[in-house]
Amino acid sequence: MTFRFDDVESVTDDLRKVDYLVDSAVAGAVFLADRLQKPLLVEGPAGTGKTQLAKSVAEITGARLIRLQCYEGLDEAKALYEWNYKKQLLRIQTERGDDNDWDEVSGDIFSDEFLLARPLLEAIRADDPVVLLIDEVDRVEVETEALLLEILSDYQVSIPELGTITAKQVPLVFLTSNNTRELSEALKRRCLYLHIDYPDMDREKEIVLTKVPDITENLADQIARVVRSIRNIELKKSPSVSETIDWARTLMLLGVSQIDEQVAIGTINVLLKYQSDIRKASKELSSADGVSV
Repeated sequence: MTFRFDDVESVTDDLRKVDYLVDSAVAGAVFLADRLQKPLLVEGPAGTGKTQLAKSVAEITGARLIRLQCYEGLDEAKALYEWNYKKQLLRIQTERGDDNDWDEVSGDIFSDEFLLARPLLEAIRADDPVVLLIDEVDRVEVETEALLLEILSDYQVSIPELGTITAKQVPLVFLTSNNTRELSEALKRRCLYLHIDYPDMDREKEIVLTKVPDITENLADQIARVVRSIRNIELKKSPSVSETIDWARTLMLLGVSQIDEQVAIGTINVLLKYQSDIRKASKELSSADGVSV
């Protein structure tokens, strides 16, 4: 059996090469998911890099990324497979004038030629290495989770008309959740678990230095400090890491080298996307004992 990573350190080093900075907990979880051939359930606030982790792992392993974006109302036809009914009907009409009986026709139209593979089945049937990303799994109904259980347990799919399709290679599976609802015990039991929170100040500073060309260490430090202070305010939605990077790029474009109250309030809409949050943070920024800039 061939594994993707030699050790935890190689995960850390390889991810750093694609500018995704992780600690030993994250690297260890990815390493174990590969070695144990178990899906990795990644929970945490929105914008902390959960989806990017799967994308970055696909990049460093040279695997094809197959993504299932979850949403309310997602069903088997969109997640797993469906039959090409128009093509089936056309075949039935074509053969209507022949002497074929229904058994012959049905055996023909319920074949691989008429099967439309959706992300889950596509990942199972793939010949090449695959990273399967099941993104925001907490958005689907509990009943829809049942679609995942067979795949996550045995890496196989049962299709009544064709039988059981077993994976030719075991995909590395990531499930992400913003924890908007509690996932079922059956789903959690099949996965390794990882929680990704907002980075501490030093790591966020390092991320900004990595992601924003030509930014000074001093400005990156100021940005990390302000963002940390804003996250300490009770907001509807705290700034994500990607929004921190956008803010850093904004300040660079504006030629800012020192963040003062005026600069912070004038560009805070890059960090915060709710007017109530903007008002609250701006008030804190303006107060004598508010957010330190």
